[in-house]
Amino acid sequence: MSQTPSRREFFKRSAAFGSGLWVVGSRANLIAGAADEKVRFAMIGVGGRGGSHVHDVPNSGGEIIALCDVDTHMLDDASKLQPQAKRFHDFREMLDKIHKDIDAVVVATPDHTHAVAANMAMKMGKHVYCEKPLTHSIHEARTLAKTAKEMRVASQMGNQGHSGANTRRIVEIVRSGAIGPIKEVHAWTNRPIWPQGLDRPEGSDPVPDWLKWDLWLGPAPERPFKVSHVKYKDKEGNEKEKDERIYHPFAWRGWWDFGTGALGDMACHILDCSFWALDLRHPTSIEPVEGDTRKPDCGPNWEILRFQFPARGEMPPVAVTWYDGGKKPPKELFDGEEVREGGSLLIGEKGKIYIRSDYGDNHIMLPKKDFAEFKNPEETIKRSPGHMKDFVEACKDPTGRPACSDFSYSTALTEMVLLGVVAFRSAKKIDWDGEHMRVTNCPEAAQYVHPEYRKGWSL
Repeated sequence: MSQTPSRREFFKRSAAFGSGLWVVGSRANLIAGAADEKVRFAMIGVGGRGGSHVHDVPNSGGEIIALCDVDTHMLDDASKLQPQAKRFHDFREMLDKIHKDIDAVVVATPDHTHAVAANMAMKMGKHVYCEKPLTHSIHEARTLAKTAKEMRVASQMGNQGHSGANTRRIVEIVRSGAIGPIKEVHAWTNRPIWPQGLDRPEGSDPVPDWLKWDLWLGPAPERPFKVSHVKYKDKEGNEKEKDERIYHPFAWRGWWDFGTGALGDMACHILDCSFWALDLRHPTSIEPVEGDTRKPDCGPNWEILRFQFPARGEMPPVAVTWYDGGKKPPKELFDGEEVREGGSLLIGEKGKIYIRSDYGDNHIMLPKKDFAEFKNPEETIKRSPGHMKDFVEACKDPTGRPACSDFSYSTALTEMVLLGVVAFRSAKKIDWDGEHMRVTNCPEAAQYVHPEYRKGWSL
């Protein structure tokens, strides 16, 4: 499998040498300032969020040339929209066979296959857009950050709220000092909205012919395919049976081998504003405050976690408390405002910012009477053309401009989120040494920081 220079390198050389360039590799005969050239995408995972990207990529200036999914039904649906694209079930085969034709890759698979797909593509010089959470483990996050830096490719995590104008406005407000130093943040979600708190099912069922189950498992430990056989009565009162999903599609989020629970699903959205505005990086400790009964294989129906972050320059230490499963912060913190199903609250010495959505697109400042005449500070963060469009433009930028949630940022955000998973699964408060990527007070937590892959899979 030969490695070729990245598309960005072609643009850099083209800009440096002027009129024209002939290169053997990914795409030949690129000219300087080829801003109108379409970035050619391969899509890995085309159902769910991946299905949305099948629409979004062409609308953002990209061209889809290949589709890959382990589910033939999802592949068929995507092919109706992109009939010219080549079809694959195995992303490794796709990248091996047509890597010279690809400029960028979108990874929208279950969490446990994000890193192996993204890392393979980047090592081949491809730009990568990957859904959140960026990885399934902290070790994977460190690896993707390293590979993206070494290969000098454009990268982007799919936390689209990061590109929102209001998210950037909130960051500017916090950094202006309008609500003073912040020592406390609360964030919450109504998720999970999929099954959690379950024991692993016994037995096995035949794998349907439309699903490549071994490929779906990828680096996760091997387990049999299983559905839930549910008996019900039809309108005429006749007893019937139907099969309900346990793992695929989408129900995988609650199983630790494949997903990262409600925290992994939503915290990369909901905590993004706070992480960015407060310049958070490595927490020093993470504590499971309360939670549902722990199951060895499946995430909880609800949990409350607390992250402690050290001082950063002139910013004081801050405690971040996370709630999911419908749990929420105390009502008295909201000055009489309705506590919505998901959001965050930043508490400063002079006031509060209540972010009333998952994606940072709606906020108020509290107490309202104190901020009735408040005017937003001057814009200091460039506004985005849109999350996917920003990534497409970064792929083509000859200066190497990073996309707005590139892997140097989003791996750190993902690590913070996944440390909550590590703490909950370890069933105790953990002390974190971010520099050396280790839990210092709980040796058994290492299995969650750097889990082993199934034989035949590696980064």
